[in-house]
Amino acid sequence: MWPNISEAPFLLTGFLGLQVAHHWISISFFAVNVSILLGNGSLLYLIKDDQSLHEPMYYFLAMLAGADIMVTLTTMPTVMGVLWVNHREISHAGCFMQAYFIHSLSIVESGILLAMAYDRFIAIRNPLRYASILSNTQVVKLGVGIFLRGFVSIMPVIVRLFSFSYCHSHVLSHAFCLHQEVMKLACADITFNRIYPVILICLTTFLDAFIILFSYILILKTVIGIASGEERAKALNTCISHLSCVLIFYVTVIGLSFIHRFGRNVPKVVHIIMSYVYFLFPPLMNPIIYSIKTKQIQHGLVRLFSKHRFGS
Repeated sequence: MWPNISEAPFLLTGFLGLQVAHHWISISFFAVNVSILLGNGSLLYLIKDDQSLHEPMYYFLAMLAGADIMVTLTTMPTVMGVLWVNHREISHAGCFMQAYFIHSLSIVESGILLAMAYDRFIAIRNPLRYASILSNTQVVKLGVGIFLRGFVSIMPVIVRLFSFSYCHSHVLSHAFCLHQEVMKLACADITFNRIYPVILICLTTFLDAFIILFSYILILKTVIGIASGEERAKALNTCISHLSCVLIFYVTVIGLSFIHRFGRNVPKVVHIIMSYVYFLFPPLMNPIIYSIKTKQIQHGLVRLFSKHRFGS
């Protein structure tokens, strides 16, 4: 079909067997993506606009919202292109860069959730030193470190993708590019690309999840020691939103990782559904969870809409 199959573009895939329904499926996908952008964009604007939200907890929440928006903007163009106009071709460079941002942002989000756990740990275990430990300077340093860890650590395997020849089938099973799929199409030694991501996931996502779990064990131990039942409830309530986001993120990312690594006998449709759940569900739910469970966010949204509605 192409003169040099190694240089031929990759072909993205929508929902196999449901191609005739792609236009209808695209409506729900478009609605969810717009909701993600509006929800997380509103959070970013609110945290910037409302002085009462200029605290470390909300700065980390703003980072999470920003990362969710970046994930959506990274995957939305190719997904909607396949569903709307059946535009399946994607260049090697475009595919590799999309995979780079997808996997980097996954590590970034894990790091942000870890930083949010640290924030709650300090706020409950050492409230008198909270402001000095998590100063604005420290928050900026943590944020820079989180983003650097994500965007630098994944670079070695993505750079290697550019040097491979691709002489196997160029058809990918999703409407976006994932490293673990692309590397299998290479006619080269991919041992490094197989081993490095496993080690990286263990040292980032899995380790982050373990540290978050350990921090909440210590938080729970501290809360149990608080004499007043009302204060215990108040302390735990500040953690519920974060815990909900943690569970949603790690259940989906770990589930997706295990299916890709060990689910050879799992039906293809499960792989596809889990991938879309991972990319759509956490970014959609994060702003909803914080809007429902955090009174400061609720009050801020009311003030924001009232100000725009009445022009004051």
